[in-house]
Amino acid sequence: MSKEIEPQMTTRASAYELWMNAPNPMVTFFKTLDVTNLVRGSRKKGYKFNMLMDYCIGKAAVPIKEFYILPVEDRLIQYDTLAVNTIVKNREGEVSSCDILFTDDLTVFNREYLTYTSRVADSCCDRDLSEDSMVIGTSAIIDTEIDGAVGMNSGIFNNPFMLWGKYRKKLFRYYLPVSFQFHHTQMDGAHAGRFLENLQTNVRKIR
Repeated sequence: MSKEIEPQMTTRASAYELWMNAPNPMVTFFKTLDVTNLVRGSRKKGYKFNMLMDYCIGKAAVPIKEFYILPVEDRLIQYDTLAVNTIVKNREGEVSSCDILFTDDLTVFNREYLTYTSRVADSCCDRDLSEDSMVIGTSAIIDTEIDGAVGMNSGIFNNPFMLWGKYRKKLFRYYLPVSFQFHHTQMDGAHAGRFLENLQTNVRKIR
């Protein structure tokens, strides 16, 4: 569920005043992750690499309360749940958007990921959970290696967003540069930094 909340009644009151109407309130961080466990886990258990990334992103965000509040137009909306968005290549050769509700159970998350991405690919219709869940956007540019990307402030899509390309092999380890964009009203750099550290920790725990 979601509900509108008064900015002055939250810990984001000052940030709301400073950044809500700023010309560009979006901030982008870059980080290189050691994704060796994800690569090995995907090969050993047949998981999709991007599914594991989406799962770890959701798990990293859950303990950070700022992820549950999102600036929407001129309001602050509070959510009870988180979802992770993934971009799907559909049967027409174009791309569609698919939101997956985050659950801590990897088996359940994987099943829902496979079910809904398949449906979206076949139907060419987006699956949107943004009315009820705070959605973390993701995009995987798997055809090339990239160091990151800086997005734009559309004034419409204020959700946090992660982007990555192909992972890279160095000796016996695999590394993945990622970029993380967030709205400064929603969180500060310290929160974003903690999220990225949580992400690396959860990636290392995958077996």
